[in-house]
Amino acid sequence: MATREPVTVIGLGAMGSAMAGAFLAAGHPTTVWNRTPSRADALVARGATLAASPAEALAAAGVTVLSLVDYQAMYDILGTTDPAALDGRVLVNLSSDSPERLREAARWAAGHGAELLTGGIMVPPPGIGQPGAYTFYSGQKAALEAHRATLEVLSRVDHIGTDPGLAMLYYQAMLHIFWSTLTSYFHAAALLGTAGTGPAALRPYVDGMLADLASEGPMGFLGIVTREIEEGVYPGGENNLHMQAVGAEHIVHAFRDAGIDTGTATALRRLFAAADAAGHGADGLTSVIEVIKKPV
Repeated sequence: MATREPVTVIGLGAMGSAMAGAFLAAGHPTTVWNRTPSRADALVARGATLAASPAEALAAAGVTVLSLVDYQAMYDILGTTDPAALDGRVLVNLSSDSPERLREAARWAAGHGAELLTGGIMVPPPGIGQPGAYTFYSGQKAALEAHRATLEVLSRVDHIGTDPGLAMLYYQAMLHIFWSTLTSYFHAAALLGTAGTGPAALRPYVDGMLADLASEGPMGFLGIVTREIEEGVYPGGENNLHMQAVGAEHIVHAFRDAGIDTGTATALRRLFAAADAAGHGADGLTSVIEVIKKPV
């Protein structure tokens, strides 16, 4: 235990408890603090030290990991301590909030003599410390490197820049893809369900589509659209946006006729129609990004 860096975890919800447990399992002397002290009972039984106050928690280690509902919770907890308690400390905040709130927090921490590393951890609590887990970090790289070995207990460490808001931009971009993809699957399953077809019949086709999208083959559209976005050129060819805007209208009709929610389909139709109206009808689907960047 003495050879491992001491670490403090503030916030013992499902994620914070999983992180504190991972540190303990890896042999790190781990101090914890939570508004409801009883949340720490299982961790204390495993060897964690329960701090009596946030100031005591900060004093126990050079690096403090925060897992809270948002960044306001950090102010509510640490703002009540003696400002000197933050001086020289590295705060690693893995809570969710807006990118601008993260930038404000970095300035707040610096004003108290602390270094803030912001992060977006890309796994649910059971994935902490498991293969494939990774976290986007932003902030000063020197501070991150000083504690990299400790943070790698939780996940792979991906430093993406010094802008404190960048980690949350990446995190929210990935969540948007994750949520919208799965929600589309829910809608598709509900649509087929109106005809008495279960999702098990749909899944093989979805599996194939997702694999094709990420492939380097002719159906590898993720690579294709990435190049088109980088180059700002959106060839329509025989599958132009206008045709797809018409198809999006048909999907809305299908959902409405089936008696299921049309909100997502309607939003997609409106986006395609806006790009078509903006003069991109003869371009490819990727041209929709121009309307996303500059909504009409």
